[in-house]
Amino acid sequence: MSPFRSKRGRRPAALLTMIMAAALAATMSGPAGARPADPDPIVSQYRTDKVSLVMVNAPTRDLRNEVIALGLDYTEHATNRGIEVVLHGSADAKTLRDAGFTWRTTVADLRAEMRQSRLADKAYDAKVKRSPLPSGRTAYRTYPQYVSDLRRLAGEYPYLTKPLTLARETVLGRPIRGLEISTNADRVRDGKPVFLLMGAHHAREWPSAEHAIEFAFDLLQGHRAGDNRARRILSQERVIIVPVVNVDGFIVSRNADPLGDFSTFDYEMKRKNCSISENTPAQYRGGTCADNPAGRLRGTDLNRNYPGFWGGGGASPTWSSDTYRGDDPGSEPETDAVRTLISRRAVTVLISNHTFSNLVLRPPAIADVGRPPDEPQYKALGDAMAAANGYTSQASYQLYDTSGSTEDWSYWNTGGYGFTFEIGTEGFHPEFEPGVVAEYLGLEPADGAGLGGNREAYYRAAQAALDTAQHARIRGTAPPGYLVQVRKRFISQTSDVIDTNGEEGLPRYYEDTLSTQYVSKGGAFTMHVNPSTRPLIVGRYGRDPVAPPQEGLVLTNPAGVPQVGGTEEVTFEIEGPPDADNGRAVLSFAWPNGADWDFFVEDPSGAVVASGATLANPEVITVPDPVPGTYTVVANNFAGGSATDDWSGEVTFRGPEPATYSGLKETWYLTCVDRRGRTVDRQPVVVDRGRLAFVGAACNPRGNKR
Repeated sequence: MSPFRSKRGRRPAALLTMIMAAALAATMSGPAGARPADPDPIVSQYRTDKVSLVMVNAPTRDLRNEVIALGLDYTEHATNRGIEVVLHGSADAKTLRDAGFTWRTTVADLRAEMRQSRLADKAYDAKVKRSPLPSGRTAYRTYPQYVSDLRRLAGEYPYLTKPLTLARETVLGRPIRGLEISTNADRVRDGKPVFLLMGAHHAREWPSAEHAIEFAFDLLQGHRAGDNRARRILSQERVIIVPVVNVDGFIVSRNADPLGDFSTFDYEMKRKNCSISENTPAQYRGGTCADNPAGRLRGTDLNRNYPGFWGGGGASPTWSSDTYRGDDPGSEPETDAVRTLISRRAVTVLISNHTFSNLVLRPPAIADVGRPPDEPQYKALGDAMAAANGYTSQASYQLYDTSGSTEDWSYWNTGGYGFTFEIGTEGFHPEFEPGVVAEYLGLEPADGAGLGGNREAYYRAAQAALDTAQHARIRGTAPPGYLVQVRKRFISQTSDVIDTNGEEGLPRYYEDTLSTQYVSKGGAFTMHVNPSTRPLIVGRYGRDPVAPPQEGLVLTNPAGVPQVGGTEEVTFEIEGPPDADNGRAVLSFAWPNGADWDFFVEDPSGAVVASGATLANPEVITVPDPVPGTYTVVANNFAGGSATDDWSGEVTFRGPEPATYSGLKETWYLTCVDRRGRTVDRQPVVVDRGRLAFVGAACNPRGNKR
């Protein structure tokens, strides 16, 4: 099978919505009798009694977005070459085939593999009395065991911990629990910066919660043992651990009878929370979250529900989809609970753990948003963490578009750096030993073996949360017992909201209130905060060129012409500083009418970074910010290419776009409240990332304000 996608599957959004509805109806109703065998042998090998995992060949972001739009059960495991999809029989295979995609089977029988994983977990738990993890765990925790371990740590380290219950309960009325870790932990309004580590936004992603709570054990044990790094972190910042955000969904997933087939009633594979959308048909509203007519398909994907850019691409408007965005931006209580926590603390760095793909992802999650104004240092931090766990560090959109994610709201609206870790490569909850023990500690067979693993990556994130070059500070003096607060309130808009027909409508609007508080001990104080001007309105990142762009070049077409469906390759060099500074490379390919050529561009690592596979002639391909090195063009003779219809190509280069900023400045409003609850002073404070603002005698309106 050709590794490239055919052109016959370019479907309008309304038709894709019909496909999704038909797939849901088939899933809900079950088999209604024998289905005639599909004449396509590739399709017919996928039987309804066997669930398979396949990697769909989609070497560009646009192609991966097209796979997602087909409404199939995609796992979110993706690489620069494709995206993984669960095939529930021949109907799903036919949907892919009809859309023109090819694939390779990675797991022929998913049920059998899941069964083997659980047997391996039992064997490991029986054989090993204590693992090398900080907690010594040898098996995945149940939710009561998480609660028990949080209480255990609070009891064992009372001076360093404060139990945390988030401001909102879950859909089913359960508290969302966490742990605050710092010296003098009970003194919450201490002005320290915060590192927030979360797990299990998605219920079935069990390692995400395990890794989060292990770091709590790690920090506390390290502090007790005299580890200098742990002691510095806990003396100068506050670490907040929330191992399970999606409590209801996690309990359903963790307690379910294992089926291992990703089917409608395979509750172990539940991803979403337990809400019932107002769009859910009446016949699917009954029952409980763990036993209902819609099975695991009910609920909202919490990591598509955050209001930042909500409603855009990469999230579904269909209630039954695993990536359903929710009825409104920030509609879910679990989402609101996390937003409230971040909004009331100076969270300068956060990590939301997920599985799986061995990725460290940062904003933007939608390509059209543009690069963050903090891109150089943001990328450097992602790269530093990836150097410890062996993952790939990249912007989220480079895989595919995703709207409504945690860090996209948090970064653009609060200014705190946020990342998603996609842990491991072997499934949502793989065998415990490789998926938790090895990935956390950096042991074989993890990609981070010998590098430190996620343990070291989390330590680097915690150290970055301390780095005053990465956030802002406000310094002044205040009498003892006075409350100093910096606060701002603003309204933002979502993406243009895509409806179930694929049409873009008007954006929605939502409100945020950010505040950080400090209770003075008397005299000088320092409050660690995020920049007063949100990245959302700062502008777009650019960079000033350090050299002229490279001279253009002509691509030499290899001798001969490959047969239809075949390929040929040509290489070319892209230069870098100090010889050239290329903001983008533009490749143009043309040929006489009567043929159709497709082109794929591979970077020096062999990853496909751009493609031209449309019906256009010429095909024009843009590679933004190309790294220096040898690039390869793979030319595919899609249709009719011959000696008289051969292609010619050229590459031109443009310099980078210079840095531009909006020039707008937002302010924090600093207020001071005396011991009797009276506001005695109020003043605006403008402070940028890496800067220190002096406010003088903050609680004396007649004092020195600068």
